Amino acid sequence: MKALITGSMAYDTIMVFEDQFKNHILPEQTHILNVSFLVPTMTRTLGGCAGNIAYTLKLLGGDPRIMATVGEDFGAYARYLDDIGLSQEYITTIKDSFTAQAFITTDIDNNQINAFHPGAMNFAHQNKISDASDIALGIVGPDGRDAMIQHAKGFADQGTPFIFDPGQGLPMFNGDDLLTFLDQATYAIVNDYESQLLLDRTGLSLEQVAEKLDALIVTRGDQGSEVYANGEMIKVECAPVSDVKDPTGCGDAYRAGVMHGITAQRDWKTCAQMGSLCGAIKVEHSGTQNHSFTPEQFAERYNAAFGERL
Repeated sequence: MKALITGSMAYDTIMVFEDQFKNHILPEQTHILNVSFLVPTMTRTLGGCAGNIAYTLKLLGGDPRIMATVGEDFGAYARYLDDIGLSQEYITTIKDSFTAQAFITTDIDNNQINAFHPGAMNFAHQNKISDASDIALGIVGPDGRDAMIQHAKGFADQGTPFIFDPGQGLPMFNGDDLLTFLDQATYAIVNDYESQLLLDRTGLSLEQVAEKLDALIVTRGDQGSEVYANGEMIKVECAPVSDVKDPTGCGDAYRAGVMHGITAQRDWKTCAQMGSLCGAIKVEHSGTQNHSFTPEQFAERYNAAFGERL
């Protein structure tokens, strides 16, 4: 079944600071912050939330369709999408714009300091959900503000179930905006920080947010994730990780696992465990789209991690 993934397509420049940020940032001096981090290791990878989710969803055997806007510098990424068989049918190139760019610095504790240039993403509202057909599940990921509002309404108007995944775009919206998203969405996924911001801006509790949805999922890093559905909370532990290399894109991989679980009509515990395993596999690789597995290999590792068969 086709899944429509709206959100950013971006180039990620990832740098590693071989120390701890906390050793160089003085809390009492943050009002005059002026720091420079030496980053001996730097890589430029293909990313963006939409691209990352689609990549892992395809590995799982899904049928993702990306809806995004990109700049005139997208050529290398476009060739890569062709090579791995990801459709560009709903990707629009914006003249005289750069593709969105993320600059990510990670310390040895896996803390991150990010900078993001939206570029062509600011024109994502030019894409219309109504242009896509035969979509079984959608996701509204971090994107231009107008695009996220428009895409959520588009899914709702068509009656297409979708995940609200505001990510780093959440601060763009006030409480009323967020309540509208929750009324339109079928599901929502946020991390622990985003969940607190969501509660602060809407004035709701997690349980009250969940009542508006079929399911609310809160990811909590190495503490696992929580699924609020059917009046209960299901706690899911992290899948085992053999070697932590890079957390960047872990959340996107998690979302791909959940999406595949939803389209396969799995129960919520299984959906979250699939997401957890996708995130664990991604963490073991540098970059956001450098991990690989077959559906059969994924099923074997799932059984090993959770003692259950898919």
